[in-house]
Amino acid sequence: MSLSRAARFQAAPIGKKVIMAVTGVILFGFVIAHLIGNLQIFIPADANGHYKIDDYGEMLHHLGGVLWIARLVLLASVVMHVVTAIQLTLQANAARPIPYQKKDNAHSTYASRTMIWSGPIIGAFIVYHLLHFTGGQVHPDFKFLSVHHNVVSGFKDPLASLVYIVAMLMLGTHLYHGLWSMFQSVGVSHPRYTPAIKTFAKLAAAFLVLGNISIPISIMIGLVN
Repeated sequence: MSLSRAARFQAAPIGKKVIMAVTGVILFGFVIAHLIGNLQIFIPADANGHYKIDDYGEMLHHLGGVLWIARLVLLASVVMHVVTAIQLTLQANAARPIPYQKKDNAHSTYASRTMIWSGPIIGAFIVYHLLHFTGGQVHPDFKFLSVHHNVVSGFKDPLASLVYIVAMLMLGTHLYHGLWSMFQSVGVSHPRYTPAIKTFAKLAAAFLVLGNISIPISIMIGLVN
């Protein structure tokens, strides 16, 4: 595809929806993998006091250039996802210059009505999360490659845990709407399949939210220490 054709495709609403779908798949895959890795926090230390999640952190660190490529792809996906969502919203508003006298939300969900706001907020949280657990700039007692220590000591701060839990709840509502609307964007929309797709979206969102918030909650109540 030439650059001019690619630019026209990106400018068209269908092109933007495809971009939203592709970047959404990349980000969904990441949050699933990220959660599976983080759930190793529940594996107790071995006889030598060594934690499995610390091995996981060292493994990621030794990926070197591959890890940085993955980070750049994720960063680009987040930026493209948020920017494209804003562009689609602006295009939709421009196509309806006269606002509704009374907006009917009967056929929309809370998740769909807040997508335009939850995306940028989640993006801001990702920056904070990286500064907290990856770089340690906003962590009170950060130790390089001591993942178990960093997670436990970080989430012992009630404010940090609250911010994380709220962000995960927002991520859940964003994912629920985003997952099933992604299938619609690429043309997979049929009365026979839509209920199953929505059920999958609900289960996936619930798994991600409950799995993620279980970590700070378990730390705050002393199940993980």
